[in-house]
Amino acid sequence: MSPKVTKIKLNNGMELPMIGLGTYARKWDAGDCQQAVECGIDLGYRHIDTASAYKNEEEVGQGILNKIKNGNVSRNDLFVTTKLWNNNHGQNEVVPALKESLEKLKLDYVDLYLVHWPISINNNGEDKGTDYLETWLGMEQALQLGLTKAIGVSNFNEEQLDRLLKVAKVKPVVNQIEINPTLTQHKLVDFCKSSNVQAVAYTPLGLISDARPEYAHLDRIKTDPKLEALAAKYGKTRAQIALRYLVQRGIVVIPKSFTKSRMKENLNIFEFELSDDEMALVDSFNIDHRCVPATSFAHHKHYPF
Repeated sequence: MSPKVTKIKLNNGMELPMIGLGTYARKWDAGDCQQAVECGIDLGYRHIDTASAYKNEEEVGQGILNKIKNGNVSRNDLFVTTKLWNNNHGQNEVVPALKESLEKLKLDYVDLYLVHWPISINNNGEDKGTDYLETWLGMEQALQLGLTKAIGVSNFNEEQLDRLLKVAKVKPVVNQIEINPTLTQHKLVDFCKSSNVQAVAYTPLGLISDARPEYAHLDRIKTDPKLEALAAKYGKTRAQIALRYLVQRGIVVIPKSFTKSRMKENLNIFEFELSDDEMALVDSFNIDHRCVPATSFAHHKHYPF
């Protein structure tokens, strides 16, 4: 039996499952993403997150299609997110970019389309300096055309999100940002909440994850005995404690895993609750460290960090 996943209502009335299947991977073999999506749906995931930049929309779409064809789920059961890449930020480039993503995904619409970053580049990776307010006009057109049911942003800082909210005809429903026990982002999350924009956490495990070996010198959280004792108390892993901590803060999480056992573990975070002291303990591991600093964009206009 699939775990009961809590949902949260967005500012447009849609409901978003509090946990989704992240599909970004630095390295993957052909078939990995499709297999992960099919396995995820079998386990109970109904929220699936991808992006044009991940180069896996075809596999994600095939996995979804196979499960719909098999009768495991209907399209209406699923919440599918993809994202606009930085080289299509012109107002008139947004709709064609989404149509291309939909073709790869084999879908008529996505549930959520995000501006992946506030920065813009040309096809050579050079800074174009396009204002994300212009990009948002294209996002609103995509929504009006029914190509997506909701629109949002990703990697926007407080100032950028505030600037957008002041002029947007349609408010972004989410801001997808890096949040985890080693990058708690309280100020930005609080701003999102006060603006009725849902915070969604990518890289939700932070330095607990083995996916970032380059930061091994900072990963005290992996071996700290207090966190180990907390996990043991609930019969959970450190990763499950981290995900529970975020969900309990009202943050949607999209952990990536292509391993069935971990995908299953990640779903099993809704049947226990951390105390205030335990939440504070997890919070104490914050070192304001970004696993995804996007330093290659550091000199671009609208770089958010």
